[in-house]
Amino acid sequence: MAEWVKSGWRNKPRIQMPEYTDEDALKAVEAQLASYPPLVFAGEARRLKEKLGAAARGEAFLLQGGDCAESFEQFSADAIRDTFKVMLQMAMVLTYGAKVPVVKVGRMAGQFAKPRSAPTETVDGIELPSYRGDIINELDFTPESRIPDPRKMLQAYTQAAATLNLLRAFSTGGYADVHQVHAWTLGFTEGEKATKYRDMANRISDALEFMKSAGVNSGNSAALRTVDFYTSHESLLLEYEEALTRLDSTSGNWLAGSGHMIWIGDRTRQPDGAHVEFCRGVLNPIGLKCGPSMTSEDLKVLMNKLNPENEAGRLTLIARFGAGKVSEHLPRLIKTVQEEGANVLWVCDPMHGNTIKSSSGYKTRPFESVLREVREFFAVHKAEGTIPGGVHFEMTGQDVTECTGGVRAVTEGDLSARYHTACDPRLNASQSLELAFLVAEELSDLRNARQAQAV
Repeated sequence: MAEWVKSGWRNKPRIQMPEYTDEDALKAVEAQLASYPPLVFAGEARRLKEKLGAAARGEAFLLQGGDCAESFEQFSADAIRDTFKVMLQMAMVLTYGAKVPVVKVGRMAGQFAKPRSAPTETVDGIELPSYRGDIINELDFTPESRIPDPRKMLQAYTQAAATLNLLRAFSTGGYADVHQVHAWTLGFTEGEKATKYRDMANRISDALEFMKSAGVNSGNSAALRTVDFYTSHESLLLEYEEALTRLDSTSGNWLAGSGHMIWIGDRTRQPDGAHVEFCRGVLNPIGLKCGPSMTSEDLKVLMNKLNPENEAGRLTLIARFGAGKVSEHLPRLIKTVQEEGANVLWVCDPMHGNTIKSSSGYKTRPFESVLREVREFFAVHKAEGTIPGGVHFEMTGQDVTECTGGVRAVTEGDLSARYHTACDPRLNASQSLELAFLVAEELSDLRNARQAQAV
């Protein structure tokens, strides 16, 4: 395989990326970004890789979630806090119910660019370039707003740095202390699942009180007072990624300094394409979206390119087929992995294959379809004797109405009430918590089945 250089992707076919009209402005932005500190550090990426390796072995479980596309306009400390809080809730449900450590990875501090199904869109007979995320152009439907502006990369960097700063403060400054498990209950999380969460929180509090009474001082345990929280995003805008790539002095390898984990989308995973070329050379954990069109041959080539050393935790395969299609596609990919003896982490993305257009015109995702795909993912892995190692959701801590269904029964008529996403619909806090309980039940059933076989 050819020697890797961080600019090597520029010699490969590129898709889903903007064509900047002002080359001088682009070069100036790239130079400025290249002078900035990286957003994450190599040691953090290596620790995440170790944890993902544990998840691949069934010794942990990956919870990856956050925005479809981060917004400049909606950026706020409260929004970051609420999404972080929901992920803490979900992780607590999974840890308590499934009895495994949960690796927490946010789609945050870098998820600014989005691939689109078409390069243009038409409204009232007017055709303009598609909106590709705030790091590239603007949502307003005007010719000026849709022109790619390289200076937006600088704003994205600043927002990502601020987001990471706050996440690190929440993770280590006491907010994530398990003793505060009751304080994580959001006011709008109501109904059966909220009651179930509060009951679980009571049992956790009782256990902590028992430990204290027995002389085990849990208050001094860093594992109970802090959490490791990592960031991830789709590595789509390669000018931004290259500018933030740094040489790790410890290992002599290159780090994508834009986030702890980066992934390649289902639309940009061409084996000879620019995105695969960039990702193969950085030390970060790499995700690979696998949709219905993924062939066994392509998967073999991609696994060899992205993880030639077959390193544990290096490669995560994120399955996104759509409800009703998992049993058609996942078994053949699992067979391919087994034939290659590849070391991968299997993760379920039940969001991207279940997007529909509602009768009211809003893009949405039926919550029941999301639940169904998760169940099918676990069922296939149970049948194949392989390990379902994680889930990947688009969600928010805000009380949005973007996905129909759930315990609060969001209807198509409700979508317009609080539909805030700039791209794809996200689960709200209540739906996210409900999904966490389902996943915990699936993991618990799987654990019980394995224990029964071992007897």
